[in-house]
Amino acid sequence: MSEQAKDRGEMTGAKSLWATLANHGITTVFGYPGGAIMPVYDALTFYPEVRHILTRHEQGAVHAAEGWAKATGEIGVCMATSGPGATNLVTGLADAMLDSVPLLAITGNVARHLMGTDAFQEADITGITMPVTKHNYVVRDVEELPRVITEAIRIARSGRPGPVLVDIPKDIQLAPYAGEIPRPHARPEVPQPAPEAVEQAKALLKSAQRPVLVLGGGSLDAAAELTALAHAWGLPVITTLMGLGAYPASDPLWLGMPGMHGSVAANRAISESDVLVGIGMRFDDRVTGRVSGFAPNASIIHVELDAAEIGKIVRTHVPVRSDARTAALALTEGAERLEIGGWLAQIAEWQGRTVTPEHWGAGYAVKAVCDRLTPDDILSSDVGQHQMLAAQLARFEKPRRWLNSGGLGTMGFGFPAAIGAALAEPGVRSVVIAGDGGFQMTAQELATLKMYDIRNVKICIVNNSFLGMVRQWQELFHEKRYSEVWLGDSNPDFLKLADAYDVPGYRASSAEELPGAIDAWLNDPKSALLEVVVPNEHGVFPMVPAGAALYEMIETEPPRAPNLAGAMDKAAEEANNA
Repeated sequence: MSEQAKDRGEMTGAKSLWATLANHGITTVFGYPGGAIMPVYDALTFYPEVRHILTRHEQGAVHAAEGWAKATGEIGVCMATSGPGATNLVTGLADAMLDSVPLLAITGNVARHLMGTDAFQEADITGITMPVTKHNYVVRDVEELPRVITEAIRIARSGRPGPVLVDIPKDIQLAPYAGEIPRPHARPEVPQPAPEAVEQAKALLKSAQRPVLVLGGGSLDAAAELTALAHAWGLPVITTLMGLGAYPASDPLWLGMPGMHGSVAANRAISESDVLVGIGMRFDDRVTGRVSGFAPNASIIHVELDAAEIGKIVRTHVPVRSDARTAALALTEGAERLEIGGWLAQIAEWQGRTVTPEHWGAGYAVKAVCDRLTPDDILSSDVGQHQMLAAQLARFEKPRRWLNSGGLGTMGFGFPAAIGAALAEPGVRSVVIAGDGGFQMTAQELATLKMYDIRNVKICIVNNSFLGMVRQWQELFHEKRYSEVWLGDSNPDFLKLADAYDVPGYRASSAEELPGAIDAWLNDPKSALLEVVVPNEHGVFPMVPAGAALYEMIETEPPRAPNLAGAMDKAAEEANNA
């Protein structure tokens, strides 16, 4: 410990904050300073046991904290100043709320006597974030500050996890603190499932001829128990976008992902099932498609810790309020392996309809990258076509190796999340697949890689010169009126951009170039960027159109017109000649 840390001087509100965080085992905080939180940053110099990562934007800080939390299952912490600093956290807080990410956001605010006067950089951040946090606080008494931080951490971690914000006025940060630093709360016990609900669920399963088990993001910390459950009953297993990794992809019972871009086998199995067990999931609209057509012949068993989610979207025949691990153990006890050979044979036929990308394009490139990942690698994605392709094509053998923005669909999430994961697990390769659109939303975090010499982040940009997912919908449902989705004329040279931050860059523009480029990219001892330039018009299939049921999915890509970019280039050439 440094001499400065030994002599911390008079305890203040700001110092009590860092002492409380350290006492709770918080080792890393992502943030960006400013005037209203300056006393907190001054106090940081006395607490070297807590590492601060200076991102280049507050949105980068909150997404990095999310990446830390998603990779570890532990709380991520970020901080920002008042006004624009605090409001720049809002997107990440909403993202964490929808994806049940344990997060603590700490913001500074103007002094108490200025609050409500429209002072410089004042914002009612607790009012703004009330809908997108589990809870939030304004600290109005310095003696309450450590207790509030302790309580905020408990709330963020307990039950269904989520983000909590603590807003600290500047005079509270500067005020002397005379109290003790509280000890962490013990984690509360999870509710035990009602025995009668468990017995009803077992009885329903025993009667099933076409059962299916669907695992969501709330299942990630019960992977071993859920695998045992599936094997005990012989249940085919589907994992949602947020649940990928909760069940090993190499297991023959795994059918893939359901929903809008889910596998043929998963969507058909749900549609034809007679008993559906959903664990740790909320039946999001991207999973269900048209609700009236979702599992129309099935009795549904819904296992969920958050009681508000049970019966909210789909009819529930057997509600089981419990966490995934406890419920899995209860449902496995006394299990009888089902005789469902005909059902499994039908599923195998559906699995045979999976189309593997064979021609040069985004799918081909994403598969080539995913095929090179090890079971320990962490894969983050941004949001768009590449996200759905990665979810379809990657094969996760363990939980918390797949990080993405599911509920909010936040472009710009992927790269800073990969940085957060890389710092949480420095011995693990942290790979991010991004689009040329989403990457540019948080590309400034290349500076974070350089500043902290982070060497285990591998960035893959799938560059199709479009906002690809929006373009796909415009092609299919808006008669190819491509409105404000073309990026090709203004995209930077991504390799030059990477070089400006001392990040090595590699590029592939064809199937022949790709293997060598991937080798060089992955084998580079530093964090590195790979740009894969792919055709402009391509789609992600299967696809369930808006308003359709899962069984009404478009299984394969329909024929298309000639390449749009070529047509645009030709039109531009003709205009120049004229």
